[in-house]
Amino acid sequence: MSDHDGLDLARDQPAIDLLAAYGELQQLLISSPDMAAFLDELAVLAVGVLAPAASCGITLRRDHQLFTAAASSQLASQVDELQYGRGVGPCLQALHTGQIVVVPDLAADDRWGDYRLHAIAHGVAASISLPLTTDASTIGAINLYATSAHQFTETEVDRVTAFARQASGAVSLVLRQADQSRLHGQFREALAARAIIDQALGLIMGQRRCTAGEAFTVLREASQNRNVKLAAVAADLIVTATGHPPEPPRPFGDGR
Repeated sequence: MSDHDGLDLARDQPAIDLLAAYGELQQLLISSPDMAAFLDELAVLAVGVLAPAASCGITLRRDHQLFTAAASSQLASQVDELQYGRGVGPCLQALHTGQIVVVPDLAADDRWGDYRLHAIAHGVAASISLPLTTDASTIGAINLYATSAHQFTETEVDRVTAFARQASGAVSLVLRQADQSRLHGQFREALAARAIIDQALGLIMGQRRCTAGEAFTVLREASQNRNVKLAAVAADLIVTATGHPPEPPRPFGDGR
């Protein structure tokens, strides 16, 4: 089934009540196994709020880079990428200004250079781009595309705007959780490296009958001379001296 077929089917679906959409959004926060799954379902839910006939792409800005984190159809993903490549478009304007950008009829809109011609060639006739804003900063945008002009009424724009405000908080929470998970992983790696280095220092101190500071100097100089990370040099030393790999660190969170 083509993207346009999917949009035609959406015309037969009633829009989701806002209160029901908020309930589904909260349920997604609870039940989604990871960030990717949450954003995929969020894109589908946004289409439901604006039904009929919309395709949704969710743009995120992370580490100064823009990417489409989820899309309800290939159409949305393609038109999002079109804007990233050209550096202009309603999605980017919403991101840069923090303001909603409504395009009732793309054929009659001369903003954003030749973006219009390429987007129309993909089948887009109208769009709404809504910033995802939290703590006074814009972290992304929800982009909704339609294949018919003048399809978004003022009431529908108000509905999806209210939904985007709720979605902003949800996306912010999911990103924060993802960051915490990444930091947790980095902390575990740091603990593992520290355990290996400590084992190597113990070996050097025993072999050379030196202090911990002197043993660390030996290990650091070997790391610099070989241009290899300290933990890797420590692991090699342990294997050479004992014939066995380093002992694994105690599990993180083990209170014993």
